[in-house]
Amino acid sequence: MTQEVPGYRKVLTHLQVMVKFSSVTLYPVVLFLNSLLFLVPCAGGAVYSPALTDFVFVVDNISKMFITGPEVIKTVLGEEISMEDLGGARVHSEITGNAHFFALSEEECFDQIKKLITFIPWNNGQKAKMFESGEPKPEYNINKIVPEDPTLPYDVKDVIRAIVDNSDFFEIMELYAKNIVIGFGRMGGRTTGFVANQPLEMAGVLDVDSSDKAARFIRYCDAFNIPIITLVDLPGYLPGVDQEHAGVIRHGAKVLYAYSEATVPKLTVILRKAYGGGYIAMSSRHLRADFVFAWPSAEIAVMGPEGAANIIFRKEIISSADPDGMRKQKVEEYKTKFANPYVAASRGYVDAVIEPSETRKFLMHAIEVSENKDVTMPHKKHGLPPF
Repeated sequence: MTQEVPGYRKVLTHLQVMVKFSSVTLYPVVLFLNSLLFLVPCAGGAVYSPALTDFVFVVDNISKMFITGPEVIKTVLGEEISMEDLGGARVHSEITGNAHFFALSEEECFDQIKKLITFIPWNNGQKAKMFESGEPKPEYNINKIVPEDPTLPYDVKDVIRAIVDNSDFFEIMELYAKNIVIGFGRMGGRTTGFVANQPLEMAGVLDVDSSDKAARFIRYCDAFNIPIITLVDLPGYLPGVDQEHAGVIRHGAKVLYAYSEATVPKLTVILRKAYGGGYIAMSSRHLRADFVFAWPSAEIAVMGPEGAANIIFRKEIISSADPDGMRKQKVEEYKTKFANPYVAASRGYVDAVIEPSETRKFLMHAIEVSENKDVTMPHKKHGLPPF
């Protein structure tokens, strides 16, 4: 005869409810972890409750989550660690990715919750509340944010602020997988989700963590009727043994699956680099993007000009009396012929090559055109993402 652990039936019942709400996506599920709701650390089976919510808010030096606590770890493994270092707010904001919003105080956390609620709808049958539109702030000059030299970094958040209403961008998971940026803004008063490569961090490459971060946000926007704008500037997926062994193929495929599955309006702007598999993954026309725009600075190709020239023109470079000079010449030749947005546009993969200053206008028009988009999907119980 088994003996029931005191209080565990309540935990299991609560988890069943959470799974039910999480799976049907009727209502956004938000959880705030702090001492007002959890007088003791959230541990054991109870930690699956925040894991099943759409957004988790944590407060520094207050919120703590872990399945096995420090005492258990010390007893079983002989390792000593504090609660804060094991499952504190910073750990889950920067390392595990379990938390979506980090606050230094409870007051700041409440402000974050209030702001988030203004961006999301009350249920999946409605759209988010419309607000009065406003022009971006003049200090965010979109023509001066992205350097002409494609090797120089810049902050893609400034690009987002240069096109959203009132330059108001509400970032999600700011401290985790910083090489990709996700969050909410408004375009013409409509809530819009943004996914953008961040050149300031690892040149904006996709890796295991950033793929998970982006894919989950894409699926959230799709579940609650929020259009998605994708800003592309990446050299591809992060190479390396560590990434391959960590399952970058499976994790990277989550991004492709999420974009392909999404039926909300999907708009893409290629700012600079869009190479190889990274180009395909970031809401390309091949993944059913509704509108794809590119700046004149965009480079759409299988790989970067330097790498491609070394492969394609290898014989000419080796046999040349001046290999370095020949290599530079062939790199420029490759850029002129292939690494530009016009070849992709001629084949229908890019709808228009636009100036940076036209970005907001084109995106707002595209959202209006595709606002009532209706996609008929084949009947099935559910899809099978590469979990």
